Amino acid sequence: MMSDLKMSANEYLPLRDVVFKTLREAILKGNLAPGERLMEIQLANQLGVSRTPIREAIRKLELEGLVIMIPRRGAEVARITEKDLRDVLEVRASLEELAIGLACERITDEEIGELRRALENFREVLREGDVTKIAESDVDFHDIIFSATQNARLIQIVNNLREQMYRYRLEYLKDYTTHDRLYKEHQQITDAVSDRDKERARKLIVEHIYHQELTVIKNIQE
Repeated sequence: MMSDLKMSANEYLPLRDVVFKTLREAILKGNLAPGERLMEIQLANQLGVSRTPIREAIRKLELEGLVIMIPRRGAEVARITEKDLRDVLEVRASLEELAIGLACERITDEEIGELRRALENFREVLREGDVTKIAESDVDFHDIIFSATQNARLIQIVNNLREQMYRYRLEYLKDYTTHDRLYKEHQQITDAVSDRDKERARKLIVEHIYHQELTVIKNIQE
């Protein structure tokens, strides 16, 4: 897994932040797998840096809950647990339900057009089958709904939770058997928001996230 790592290019960030961003992205996208040990020397050699920024990055990742320290073993990528999943999705379900209700009241015709284009783009990337692209397209779809709330504080909170949600989103999308249902759910959500049907939209978004929870828990248990 570690051989796939490449340093994120950002000439404006300090080296320690670039190393942190690189390792964080590798964990979220699954290039560093749950349970995988993080060997400082190996990572430093691979990324062409000293051990100091690696050590600092691992410490920050531990604070985020993406890395855990094991006595006499060192750092390893935190495993995905049912508890963590439920904690994240409980928060996400509440935020999405609030957001979609506000969006139904405030969305413009132009934003409805954007939502329909995002839905079509989602269908196209589902056909291609690239999980990373599907995840990005899924984020784009939901972001239009958040933007339509016109609530800057809500959008800020969602952005803070985004990275933690991304890990579970990828786990869900790796299960290709869910893709047809996922598209249909996005289609139904789009129709409900277009109709400005707040109650139907709220019900659909909560079911949408509940299906994600069930699928990821099943995959974790297997």
